Amino acid sequence: MVYLIGSVVGFVVSLLIGALGIYIGARVVTGTDDYGYALITAIVGSLVGGIVAVLIGWLLGWLVVLVAWVWVINWRYPGGWGNAIGIGLIAWVSVVAITYALAILNVLTFRMLGIPSI
Repeated sequence: MVYLIGSVVGFVVSLLIGALGIYIGARVVTGTDDYGYALITAIVGSLVGGIVAVLIGWLLGWLVVLVAWVWVINWRYPGGWGNAIGIGLIAWVSVVAITYALAILNVLTFRMLGIPSI
């Protein structure tokens, strides 16, 4: 039961941080100022990425999932693929920076960053 609760909490925290990254990217690239819209984008991106990973992720791995995630951003925000890639890059950098800062503040563990022994 504790594992399930920890998994749900981890998913929700990751989703909120991911949505914040998308919000920051969209704000910088397109001027869109709507965290709720970014949250829906993060949810849809997570679902589409999961489905793609299960169906064809074994073929090309993370590359196919990444393209699917950027496709969701492209679908949800104006400006085409260039803007979607820009939003995705800024979102990724933002999420890494936010997660790293939260790990330094002992809110999250470095293990969530993929750093097992810090």
